[in-house]
Amino acid sequence: MNEKIWYLELIKPNWAPPAWIFGPVWSVLYIIIFASFGMVFYKVFKGELSYLIALPFVLNLIFNFAFTPIQFGLRNNELAAVDILLVLGTLVWSLLAIYPHLAWVSLVNIPYLLWVMFATVLQLTVTYLNW
Repeated sequence: MNEKIWYLELIKPNWAPPAWIFGPVWSVLYIIIFASFGMVFYKVFKGELSYLIALPFVLNLIFNFAFTPIQFGLRNNELAAVDILLVLGTLVWSLLAIYPHLAWVSLVNIPYLLWVMFATVLQLTVTYLNW
């Protein structure tokens, strides 16, 4: 069974968005992430920001990129739930850490934060419904 069929067969809450919406939303969010996180890494590379400020951004990217292989490759809702919680936690940490230095990075990532909050509730609900 391929990943798309597997996901479609999962029990989802009635408020879950259609599967086709995830691609366009993440495409926009990845543009925001690329530009804003890229600026953080650039400032760290130039020595204008501490490497410690970049740590939550690096962890966020790792957890973010791990989600799809965990959810759809491993088909593991429980591990995906843990992962999305880590995405949310490292994102909040990132935005709080950078705000005093580059407030615009925090502000421009509000859509990312809101989507991850929604995705976290959705993943936790899907995990619970399919336990």
